[in-house]
Amino acid sequence: MKNIIFATAVTALGAAAATSATAQEKVMVGEPSWPGAKIMSRIIGQVIETRLGSEAGYAPGANAVIFASMDGGRGDIDVHPDVWLPNQASFTDEYVDQKGTVALSSGSYEGRAGICVPNYMVENHNIKSIFDLATPEAQALFDSDGDGMGEVWVGASGWASTNTFKVRVRDYGIETFLTPTTEDETVFYSRLKDLVDQEKGAAFYCYAPHYVHALYDVTILEEPEHDANTYKMVQPDQDADWYNNSHISTGEPVKTVTVAYSSSLKDRNPAAASFLSSIDMSAEALSELTYEVVVKGNEIDAVVADWIAANGDTVDTWLGLK
Repeated sequence: MKNIIFATAVTALGAAAATSATAQEKVMVGEPSWPGAKIMSRIIGQVIETRLGSEAGYAPGANAVIFASMDGGRGDIDVHPDVWLPNQASFTDEYVDQKGTVALSSGSYEGRAGICVPNYMVENHNIKSIFDLATPEAQALFDSDGDGMGEVWVGASGWASTNTFKVRVRDYGIETFLTPTTEDETVFYSRLKDLVDQEKGAAFYCYAPHYVHALYDVTILEEPEHDANTYKMVQPDQDADWYNNSHISTGEPVKTVTVAYSSSLKDRNPAAASFLSSIDMSAEALSELTYEVVVKGNEIDAVVADWIAANGDTVDTWLGLK
């Protein structure tokens, strides 16, 4: 009888240990390519490690890959650190609203997006409106490679916003005069520096928060106020013929930017899931951090660690301690 009781006790302790281990399972944080997302991924990872005592890892990936991994719930990728809505609404519609396999944080910050030009293009050439790019004059002003066509950078491949701005450039009539380009953000910003240094024409997708607003004097071009009736965007995962079935002739809606995480974390790492449900970053703080990392060249993990140390009250709120 004693042996049976002892064996039962050992089994129970083993089960408890297994449950505890499961509850502290490693959290893999997705790392999309844009700077704000990379910084948010490190904030999330460092809080999980330094304040929750769990292990965190980082996994680069595009939006579709990250959402599919969160949906699987196997721990390949557990978190998307910077979900822009409605840009990524096709993913949240499927995985959050329909399947319930992904959850969103209650906190968010406001984002804005449009086409930017350096201020000298506004002051010297009167480029103020999105429609000012759809002219023969703009074709010449924004032709940096001498091929007879201007260029407008619409974002990097894999960004939902890049598809949106491809449609926008077409429907505003800009495509007739400026060729939309989609090189990596790092490559484009290297080219942008040269253009700005020489005060040449540059038109490009931009958003806030972003370090470009601290790096250069730029202006977001005026657009018609957002009208849902003239704004139809279908993403490739919704329709193979998304480009022809989309139409945009008014400005972007104000964005809501939030954190998404796999609902499976509620069982696999409840403390991390609770933290992720409450995280509430500010746009101003994120802009400052991107400037520190991208423009000043400081090491991302050190910048994030310093910010967490200096903002303990904010982190405590995320963790439900205040």
